[in-house]
Amino acid sequence: MSYESPALTALRDGGPQAVREFWARLESAGTPLVEDDADDPAYRRVTFVWRDDPQEPADDVLVLLHTVTDKDRHSGDLTPHLMRRIDGTDVWAHTYRLRADHRASYQFHVARGPRAETLGTHREAWLRTLDGALPDPLGRGGLLAGDGRRHASSVLELPDAPGPLAAGDGEDRTFAAEIDGRRVHVHLPARPGPHPVAVLLDGEVWGPRLGFGRDLDAAAGKGLLPPMVTVMVETMGRDARVRDLSCNGEFVDWLADVLLPWARTEFGATHDPARTVIAGQSAGGLTAAFAGFRRPERFGNVLSQSGSFWWPDDTEFDSGSEWLTRQYAVTGRRPVRFHVEVGLQEWMLLAQNRHLRNVLEAKGYEVTYREFNGGHDYACWRGGLLHGLAGLATGW
Repeated sequence: MSYESPALTALRDGGPQAVREFWARLESAGTPLVEDDADDPAYRRVTFVWRDDPQEPADDVLVLLHTVTDKDRHSGDLTPHLMRRIDGTDVWAHTYRLRADHRASYQFHVARGPRAETLGTHREAWLRTLDGALPDPLGRGGLLAGDGRRHASSVLELPDAPGPLAAGDGEDRTFAAEIDGRRVHVHLPARPGPHPVAVLLDGEVWGPRLGFGRDLDAAAGKGLLPPMVTVMVETMGRDARVRDLSCNGEFVDWLADVLLPWARTEFGATHDPARTVIAGQSAGGLTAAFAGFRRPERFGNVLSQSGSFWWPDDTEFDSGSEWLTRQYAVTGRRPVRFHVEVGLQEWMLLAQNRHLRNVLEAKGYEVTYREFNGGHDYACWRGGLLHGLAGLATGW
């Protein structure tokens, strides 16, 4: 839903000088505009702005606010995210009313052509939109690096969003290796082991793309994490990801029987399951929980973020859905601890993650559960991963 910004009202009524002052202010302060909500101090009016190119003026501009826009795309209607050009200016703008602890990545889709094409929600149209989407040139919240095919995303962090546990900006000491033809990225502590070990799925994101090793160093430097060997396992492409991260026993056994012994031999990683973490997001979160179920003698700590616990049937509460949760419900408790988190904006996962939590608690598992005000988004997962690792490592 769009809410008018007081700053836009002043801009509209102020003429060319007001427009120049508007852009000068934003170039200094950054974007988006964040203003108090007159009705509720727990909310903010957040106005995203885009400056039109006079050489190639846009026909439309869409705000792609992660998970918020996606939800309307799934329902077949992107019109709530169309920006409006302020008459007589080069300013495109759109205002959302968001809770003051919201965090999300976002981009802009600058469209030239028929609006019907811009608003296409079928898979091919949506992929074209994502392929051309751009970060905010004036964004103040930093960037999430692109994947080499798509552009980077800007990050929105409203004032009450939880701050990062630690954020590193030094040299990333993570290095690439290969085992059994699979590429991994390894981050080592400064002193020799044996050390706790964390296995991170989707390692191509946590390693070279996000440089998560710098955050690990910053957290260890502050005493928030013990020195640990972190092995980030690449997924080897989309088809392999779907295969491996769908409660695949062969893949989990490879992690337990090949990857962990290799990390122990090469880098002094512990063999103690109580000091071994497996972590993942989305299908990776599902797989992390499956690893704890299938191989608890190797994986004693599970960190799941936005886990796809609907698998294998996304019909909510259908008899075929939530297979893994059902397995935990009907079997004896394993010696595994859990950190589970999910975003309040994740309409497609929230109920299933709550259900898993309830089942685990009823079975007597040690569970830390958290709901964050965000979506299916590395902008949220990055800080949450560090918090989860620190929580599971307490007492090591």
